[in-house]
Amino acid sequence: MPQPVDSVPVVEMRNIKKSFGAVQALRGVDLVLNKNEVLGLVGDNAAGKSTLMKVLSGAYIPDEGEILIEGQPVHFSNPMDARRMGIEMVYQDYALANNLDVSANVFLGREVVKYRVGPFQVMDYHQMEEETRELLTRLNIRLPSVKQKVERLSGGQRQAVAIARATAFNAKVIIMDEPTAALSVASTQQVLDLIQELKDQGASIIIISHRLEDIFQVGDRMIVLRQGRKVCDTPVSGDLHNFREQVVAYMIGARDDFAAKATA
Repeated sequence: MPQPVDSVPVVEMRNIKKSFGAVQALRGVDLVLNKNEVLGLVGDNAAGKSTLMKVLSGAYIPDEGEILIEGQPVHFSNPMDARRMGIEMVYQDYALANNLDVSANVFLGREVVKYRVGPFQVMDYHQMEEETRELLTRLNIRLPSVKQKVERLSGGQRQAVAIARATAFNAKVIIMDEPTAALSVASTQQVLDLIQELKDQGASIIIISHRLEDIFQVGDRMIVLRQGRKVCDTPVSGDLHNFREQVVAYMIGARDDFAAKATA
């Protein structure tokens, strides 16, 4: 019997393996992301977090394993393949063009063309500005102007623009790599509020973060990776102190649920 649409995961990664020469970055990792869920992906440096997400976003091709989007197997050869399937990644450095304004950054690479004259294209700046304003209003993002250059925005505002760009074209999954790294307390809360707003609007989000308090605040579930393996997959619950102790225990190898099950 077919599964109900809502019960089919937005993303399912099965037995993902990836090596770089003699280094095994991923050793058979499984991941499930459900609709309208915020999934925290945590682990120490070189645990495999970014590598796994680069596989999902098409930047890396896995050596083994498969990816399913809404129950359908897919193969990504490059990031554009993943983007066409609704997978967007917001990188830690924002990947914004500082010399361009907000609306130009939102539509960067997907500009609206008003008309063409031979090999030349004339952009519809008015439409891009109007759609950017509507997008920012929908996401409850407050900026001075969509015509302001990104280089004049704060770190939190730049991150908000990067996230808005990722959501502008019907993304099914938004991956955020350390979205609050190096931000002030106020800017961090602004980004976390935006993540909550996206979830309230039905988005499915994966957050890579070393800031466990951020995962605790907005996450529904967390996965812990250690040395290229998944060692924990559990709902976010309890209080922050116990949550932090639990995560650290998995990260340093004091607990390893999946290894214990595999050898039972």
